[in-house]
Amino acid sequence: MYIFLDESGQFHKNHSDSYFVIGSFTIGDTKRTAKRFKSWCRSKFPKKIRRQSEIKFSDSGVTDKLRLKTIKYICNLDVRIRFSFIKKENIPYEYRTKTSVESGLLYTSIVGETLEMYLPTNDLLFHVFCDQRPLKGIGRREFVEKIKTHLLPNLPKGGHVKIEMVDSKEYQNIQIADWVVGGLACYLNKRHLGKEIFSLLKNNIIGEGKEMFKDYWENKYNKKPNRQD
Repeated sequence: MYIFLDESGQFHKNHSDSYFVIGSFTIGDTKRTAKRFKSWCRSKFPKKIRRQSEIKFSDSGVTDKLRLKTIKYICNLDVRIRFSFIKKENIPYEYRTKTSVESGLLYTSIVGETLEMYLPTNDLLFHVFCDQRPLKGIGRREFVEKIKTHLLPNLPKGGHVKIEMVDSKEYQNIQIADWVVGGLACYLNKRHLGKEIFSLLKNNIIGEGKEMFKDYWENKYNKKPNRQD
């Protein structure tokens, strides 16, 4: 199994969006899908941007009409989407400091939970490609080991987990993941075109999006103290 994953948003309060989103997908033929998306970008996007190594969902050179057409094209590639999200105000106490958020550890936790949505599986190879990003407070090797530790107990005997952080400029399938998660974030954060985009994506989504730590603070404050006899 090959999984391609990207994120949208920031954990800090100053960022305008309410949600941090992780989107991922699997596909039957990874090479064919990458080739078809590259061809789409080279033929459909405006000349001034079509030769860029990467055209992101948020690129200002993309019109609303073309943005919707591209999402529709991606859906026709038969991508199978799973995603998770967290409302920033629900970030748990364990990931907070006095002045910031332990973003590397929190990102690792959310990625692990997102990938768990693909389990159980009979596939012996569980190969994940993530868009590279800074991991504040955690090294890349530790990130990989934590994800492996999270997933391996649920893989079949002899299963193998491989995690790669790659440059999206060199991986068309990660660029597709950028468009998928960009569209999901647009919907969750109630931005322009969000509803239209989600109506296109929804038939490719497996199950429901997973909201992380939804009731964390409510449960924390409503927890009854232990009774003392």
